[in-house]
Amino acid sequence: MAHDSKGESPRRARSRVTVPKLRRMKTRGERISMLTAYDATFARMFDEADIDVLLVGDSLGMVVQGQDSTLPVTVDEVIYHCRAVARGCHGPLIVGDMPFMSYQINAEEALRNAGRFLAEGGAQAVKLEGGESVAPVIARIVAAGIPVMGHVGLTPQSVHAMGGFRVQGKTEEAAERVLTDALAVEAAGAFAVVLEGIPAPLAARVTEALSIPTIGIGAGVDCDGQVLVCYDLLGLTPDLRPKFVKRYAEMFDEGVAAARRYAAEVQSGAFPEAIHSFGVPTSEPVEAAGGGANVVQLRPVYGPQE
Repeated sequence: MAHDSKGESPRRARSRVTVPKLRRMKTRGERISMLTAYDATFARMFDEADIDVLLVGDSLGMVVQGQDSTLPVTVDEVIYHCRAVARGCHGPLIVGDMPFMSYQINAEEALRNAGRFLAEGGAQAVKLEGGESVAPVIARIVAAGIPVMGHVGLTPQSVHAMGGFRVQGKTEEAAERVLTDALAVEAAGAFAVVLEGIPAPLAARVTEALSIPTIGIGAGVDCDGQVLVCYDLLGLTPDLRPKFVKRYAEMFDEGVAAARRYAAEVQSGAFPEAIHSFGVPTSEPVEAAGGGANVVQLRPVYGPQE
């Protein structure tokens, strides 16, 4: 791709994915792609890849913060990451993940928090976990004009109640509960629902029963779309390899190798070269650091220009 005079890749014009467009995609049988994102750089990368939906997930607690669950994540933290993602992309629908205890107390507090994701975070929708029990909360948020994505099946915020990250809906009774929850979420006004960690035949059954899109993660091929945590997709989680994840790159290993090469070149003096220095003709050796010619006044751009 060509670069502009500042060395940056020009952005391609792309219309924003909207809630009505996702509904039309289900009607047309077009599959929906969704990834998590937590910063502007990853958001831009996934925008250029034409991903439909970016979820600023509470999964950031595990993959960004190093927590062992999503439970410690706060509303302020997710909103911070929403703002970063919103600055980095133009095309995908941005969904902010409502964290633990941000919507469970009462509908009015849930509405207030949901509104912050749009007003402060730049998101266009929110996601929350649960079925029948949270349907009144979904209805209240939707009534205020805020699009809501549901999430049923394996719900990570209920990890302790479920006894761990376990597949849900394996018995007929449990499968009926998942279907009932999904129908309740739809009836409450959700525009889509994530189906996580349920048997593929059950996900197909739920997808057939709903008029809104289903987005699967560990739920088989028959959902209307798929979502993965971007760190899993890119191979940035070397110690986590869930069965439902397909790794499309091994960026952790590549990053380690790159950092090792950098460290070796710093130690040997091979980096930086003249071409990486200021005030030094490339045909001459690099001057020692600290010379007046090499002092640069930083500007609000990434890297000074000579």
